Amino acid sequence: MKKIYCLILSVLFLFGCASASYQRQQVRDDTGDRLTVGKVQKEIRVGMSSADVVQILGSPNVVTTDEERREVWVYDKIATEIVSSASGSGLKFLTSGVSGATSTSQRTLTVVIKFDKDGKVRDFAYHTSSF
Repeated sequence: MKKIYCLILSVLFLFGCASASYQRQQVRDDTGDRLTVGKVQKEIRVGMSSADVVQILGSPNVVTTDEERREVWVYDKIATEIVSSASGSGLKFLTSGVSGATSTSQRTLTVVIKFDKDGKVRDFAYHTSSF
């Protein structure tokens, strides 16, 4: 019985020591089909078709036309991260002696792709910010 109690306290102590930055890394997923600056830089090229752009980036948030009736696509993404960390140790943790921190950050990415009259990319730009 005493061994089980020590094991439980050890596990609680270890989980209580995890920092907010460690927890953020555990829940953040920077892989897959997400729209990123790197994906735009690596895969979008002048002259590619609108179908190719949709295959790479997905559907745009906004489709408009310019003064010459050429399409302009806008991708606008906002990500909010809220990370909370509670820390405590052993018996103190079990008796509500918990302290912690919360971190909130936001990232934005706006991509503008301009097409020519034939539906091919003629220009693109992007802007990213973090706060």
